[in-house]
Amino acid sequence: MADGGRDPMTQQPPSRHEPQPDAAAWAPFRPKRGRAVALGVVWSSLAVFGGIAVAMPAQADGRWGLGDRLMFFSLGVAVAFLAWRYASIAAVPSRAGLVVRNLVLTRTLEWPEIVGIQFGGGEPWVTLDLEDGDTVAVMAIQKADGPLAGREASRLAALVQAFGEAREPEGPRDLA
Repeated sequence: MADGGRDPMTQQPPSRHEPQPDAAAWAPFRPKRGRAVALGVVWSSLAVFGGIAVAMPAQADGRWGLGDRLMFFSLGVAVAFLAWRYASIAAVPSRAGLVVRNLVLTRTLEWPEIVGIQFGGGEPWVTLDLEDGDTVAVMAIQKADGPLAGREASRLAALVQAFGEAREPEGPRDLA
């Protein structure tokens, strides 16, 4: 913003009301160790189950046929799919909110919905407290990642603080 304090992308003056985090603040949250292990399991299961399916001896009496080989390889594909799903766990922040992709479900949250963040006690990952009283686990920030997990939790907390002003609940109002 060397040219009179204007944003180089829009040529507009920066907003005084919206925080302007740097590009690193918008980086997706992903587990490091769990992701590396899961990707190793993906390729290993495909290689091992595929190798066994190919090397499986054919029996003269028909006990190990093509269907058996395909089913054995399919088992490896199922294991690989589950491990891939684990490797794809992420939380992606944007100006609009946070998309949390956990093992089974993906949930899109607007910043004002998030009223708190917890990363302590016996929980293995970050938990978000929502304005409706619900909680959402963020498996992308895991204690297994050590000090990195603490830094990532702090980065998420900063985003929640910057963008997550909770709205007033809409209920009956006293007009008197």
